Amino acid sequence: MDKFLVFFLTALLTISVPTVAQSGKLSANQRIESSTLGYALQYRVYTPAGTEDLKNLPALYITDGQSYIGNGKMVKLLDREIKKGSIKPVVVVFVDPRDPDNLRNNRRNSQFFCNANYASFFSRELVPAITQDYPVSFSRDDRVILGLSFGGLNSACFGLTAHPTFGGVAMQSPAMHPVPKLLGLYQSEEKRPIKIFFSIGSKNDNTTAGRRFKAVLEKKGYEMLYKEVPFGHNWQNWKPLLDDILVYFFKA
Repeated sequence: MDKFLVFFLTALLTISVPTVAQSGKLSANQRIESSTLGYALQYRVYTPAGTEDLKNLPALYITDGQSYIGNGKMVKLLDREIKKGSIKPVVVVFVDPRDPDNLRNNRRNSQFFCNANYASFFSRELVPAITQDYPVSFSRDDRVILGLSFGGLNSACFGLTAHPTFGGVAMQSPAMHPVPKLLGLYQSEEKRPIKIFFSIGSKNDNTTAGRRFKAVLEKKGYEMLYKEVPFGHNWQNWKPLLDDILVYFFKA
């Protein structure tokens, strides 16, 4: 082979080609002053790689967001599923229920028990702020609310009261007992235009109440993916199901 050609090919192979970023970014805590709730909250936002070239992305909102980041390892999962092509690129808003000025003050109980003001905060303040600052879709069908335990209860509440804002409702081990009337409301009120993911564990995980709720949803004709796993009320139950949730709502 011609020596010049060999030199040229060797040089060409050694040129470093810029690589496109393959990992998304998780923002620092962002503060929002809620006039509806009368206090400040904080949240973090995951944006997928290449966000500057993307638009009309679906959005996932997660209550107890700090736990999903830490215990659920959600950021690593999002990167993996997007890279695999299992799910569309998605913006994820991790909402922290704690007082940003005193993290020992956790407001989740007052927020998650079908608090109408909390639902209004999402619909009137948080979602518009995210829609303004990030390249997300304006469609409710591209918006999902996710939570676990009392956060799962909150998702169930949003299914009835915030369905104009959220087309998807994801509930992991929803603890229904603080709002006993909710089951009856799902039975008696008209079916909402929502798509549901619902999971419970079979070991002391509000299991009996969860199965009863599942039966009501099925009888009502809701579009739903239901998962029951042989674990309790803990991350051994919740974490392995996160990819199921992502694929169910955001399948590529």
